[in-house]
Formats: sequence, structure tokens, C-alpha cells
Amino acid sequence: MADNVIPLRPVRPCPICGQNSSQAFHPFCSGRCADIDLNRWLTGSYVIPAGTGEDDGGDDAPGLPAPEDDDI
Repeated sequence: MADNVIPLRPVRPCPICGQNSSQAFHPFCSGRCADIDLNRWLTGSYVIPAGTGEDDGGDDAPGLPAPEDDDI
């Protein structure tokens, strides 16, 4: 790389393997690590568990009236 070229993104460790990230696969170091991350998203590994609240009245959206029986 020329001395007068400033990279747009700083080099950071890959979140999967810890090696330096590359410009082509930022923030990952390679296509392999990008694919591993995508697989984790698609299989639900990054899901944040929902907390159980005491006021769990049902599946109705808050602020909406409950449907009436004659509407069905």
C-alpha cells in the first residue's frame, strides 16, 4: 500500500477468529469467517432470549382493543 493512501476502515480483529480483518470482508478476515457468522444468524445462535414478565396477558399488541366475538 502506498504511504499516501489512508484506509477507510481501521484494521480490527475478526469477531470469529481474532485475526486482522481485511478490507474485502470487513469486519471479517475472510469469506469463511463471514459465512460462519451468516450461518450463526440463520440458525438462531444470536437470538436474545425474551424476558418473562409478570404482566404477560396474551399475544395482543399493547394499546389495541381485543377483537369482539361477532367480528369472527
